[in-house]
Amino acid sequence: MHIAPYDNENQPIIAAGHALVPLVYFNIVKLTRGQSFVSQVAGYETCIVPATGSIRVQVSGQDFGPIGKRTSSVWDADPEGVYIPTGAEAVLICDSAQAEVFVAGALTDEVFPAFVIAASEIDPVQYGSDDTKTHRKIKHILGTKYHGRVSRLLVSELYTVGAGGWSGFPSHKHDTNRLPLESRHDEVYNFRFNPPHGSGLQMLQREDGLSGDAYHLVDGSTMVIDRGYHPCCVLPGYEMYYFTILAGETQRSLVQYFQPSHADQIETIPGIKDMIAKFK
Repeated sequence: MHIAPYDNENQPIIAAGHALVPLVYFNIVKLTRGQSFVSQVAGYETCIVPATGSIRVQVSGQDFGPIGKRTSSVWDADPEGVYIPTGAEAVLICDSAQAEVFVAGALTDEVFPAFVIAASEIDPVQYGSDDTKTHRKIKHILGTKYHGRVSRLLVSELYTVGAGGWSGFPSHKHDTNRLPLESRHDEVYNFRFNPPHGSGLQMLQREDGLSGDAYHLVDGSTMVIDRGYHPCCVLPGYEMYYFTILAGETQRSLVQYFQPSHADQIETIPGIKDMIAKFK
């Protein structure tokens, strides 16, 4: 499902218990200097990530901040964030002229201590190639290094490298728990383009061999990935970014099932196996 950009007035875009992706929570909070917002999501652990601007985050008497080094776009610097325990109250206070803040969540009853993720602790991986039109960089905010400190939540930022190309290919899915072949992880994306008038395409094929759906992506689009194979691409001449939230049903580590008709393409894309191993 595609959700076109709109003014959500700091209310969840993907609320707790969403019909298609009940494991995921997603909000975008916009603040100006000195404004504050209280984020508290019962039953969900969350991660606070400024898309742009700088904020402080207060959790149970602890003050984390300032976090956020980006000024006008997600291309300005590496991300930073704060992990918020399940159901805890987090107060977001804007330190810059304005801030746009992503709030990503995963359904869980496990409770872990809050902690900050500095830009220097981001775990990057770059893979693909210009020749295969799959060149991209992933910045893991809550990736492998936080295994054991987080319950079910994986949070990353994905960038196409260069102008144009494909992401999420070879086509894969993760909608069914049938380990060790596949895990169920609900997923939500929020897209940005550089320049902002750029656009892209999200494919969503429910079953191998059958026709699927395609959605026109613009700056600020949100995609809900409940089931099926889901590659996406950006128009030539533009860069694409998407904020990625993955929430597992029974485990944190993601096990992707690659579409049988395209699975052999894994062997043609440099570094993709390292990328696959990072989603744990």
